[in-house]
Amino acid sequence: MATAIWRNASRFRNFHRCLYTFSLSQYRSSAPFSPPIAHTPLRPSLPFLQNAIPIAAEFNSLGICGRYLSNSTTAATDNQQKPSSSKTNSEGTQNAGGSQQSSDDAGKPVRGGPVSWLSFLLLLATGIGIILYYDKQKKRHVEEISNASKAVKEGPSAGKAAIGGPFSLINHDGKRVTEKDFLGKWTLVYFGFTHCPDICPDELQKLAAAIDKIKEKAGIEILPLFISVDPERDTAEQVREYVREFHPKLIGLTGNPEEIKKVARAYRVYYMKTAEEDSDYLVDHSIVMYLMDPNMEFVKFFGKNNDVDSLTDGVIKEIKQRKR
Repeated sequence: MATAIWRNASRFRNFHRCLYTFSLSQYRSSAPFSPPIAHTPLRPSLPFLQNAIPIAAEFNSLGICGRYLSNSTTAATDNQQKPSSSKTNSEGTQNAGGSQQSSDDAGKPVRGGPVSWLSFLLLLATGIGIILYYDKQKKRHVEEISNASKAVKEGPSAGKAAIGGPFSLINHDGKRVTEKDFLGKWTLVYFGFTHCPDICPDELQKLAAAIDKIKEKAGIEILPLFISVDPERDTAEQVREYVREFHPKLIGLTGNPEEIKKVARAYRVYYMKTAEEDSDYLVDHSIVMYLMDPNMEFVKFFGKNNDVDSLTDGVIKEIKQRKR
């Protein structure tokens, strides 16, 4: 659309220029001679020229203008086609140059990438070697720590626990005994009461099974002791009937409230009556077994969380360490 408008405008300017030149020449030939004026060129108006120009001359001028316009249009078309031809030639030249460059590039050797297969394999092997090395060092360090911990022996304690002491009680046969009657023997001491519904029976069964396994595994004789914390109901006869249900070597001890209070304090045992309903009540107490050496001195305690096997192994371990 813009090209068509430009062409029409060019034709109109050329036609106007041709008509003006022709009119000026006709006017100068018919007018009388006068000296030219340089600074004011004469441009007659178009109505005056129409009266002065003959009709034949007008047709001749139109023919000249038509040929002029035809030549100018052809020239303009040629001028427009030349850039296209030159553009086509330049594109062909570029294509030829590109083809030549491609052929030149095809002849050149292709350069390898930044990471070759060899460098990748070397990097992979190095990484695997580093991982294996540090893993080996870690295992070695863990083994050293484990061996060092196993090699550490239990040294002498800074002091003895204030557990145990002299006592005087009545055994299940009705005889008065003291701590001296148990010297020369390894002893396991447990505090409870005969009316205990579940905990005391469970712990005494565990105690009885452990001393049999200790005898079987290590050949060590352990004397089990049961001390009542319910002196008001646990008479010597009641204790005798009770201990027979668990083990023939189990010795039961009882006494009056003051004697039980004294021995419980010596062994750091807590006990207290719960709410009473007539004569039926329970006693809340510590659930602990005390390992005493042949001098009736405290060695170690074992809580409710120990089963038969751990209690057996723990007692054997402590006795062997003391015999070294």
